[in-house]
Amino acid sequence: MITDAGDFFTKGCGRCARFATPDCSVQQWVGGLNRLRRICLDAGLDETVKWGHPCYMHAGRNIALLSAFRGDFRLTFLNAALLKDPEGVLEKQGPNSQHAGMIRLTDAACAEALEPVIRSYLAEAMGYAQAGIRPPRQAREVEWPDELVDALDADPELAEAFGALTPGRQRSYAINLGSAKKSETRIARIAKFRDRILAGKGAMER
Repeated sequence: MITDAGDFFTKGCGRCARFATPDCSVQQWVGGLNRLRRICLDAGLDETVKWGHPCYMHAGRNIALLSAFRGDFRLTFLNAALLKDPEGVLEKQGPNSQHAGMIRLTDAACAEALEPVIRSYLAEAMGYAQAGIRPPRQAREVEWPDELVDALDADPELAEAFGALTPGRQRSYAINLGSAKKSETRIARIAKFRDRILAGKGAMER
């Protein structure tokens, strides 16, 4: 993955085989992505790289992240639970997301049209970061699949490692296993996940 933000706009994120090729998703949306980059920098945000993507920070806090996909490019606000979204432009990233925090764009003109809104939302997020305000922690009930419970009961080492995971990482396994329709599929996934759990990683971490 890239370590320099400038490389993202010329080569891509480095997370797939299309890196540094004309087929990279970033190249499809580079005009709109550069406009979003300018908006973030003009707002006074510090540009860095996290997870292979340009990340914009203020007061030591992550504010927003840029990303590109085959069908769209996105500006994602971190700590989105704090944003009020009076314009109703924020979307959830997926069905398991708790809060809407993403602006999905499909051409550079969209980024230009939404620039005043984006600037306003960035200023709001920067204000929270400057004041040290964080979103409240919200308990989220997650139902553990029976197969996971049985595996943890039968494997003390696995149970200890799973208990040491962050709630978010634990939830990633529950969601992944819960998406399997068959019990044997869940059992096979648990066996595959064992080394990852022992290493302290979430279901989708490399």
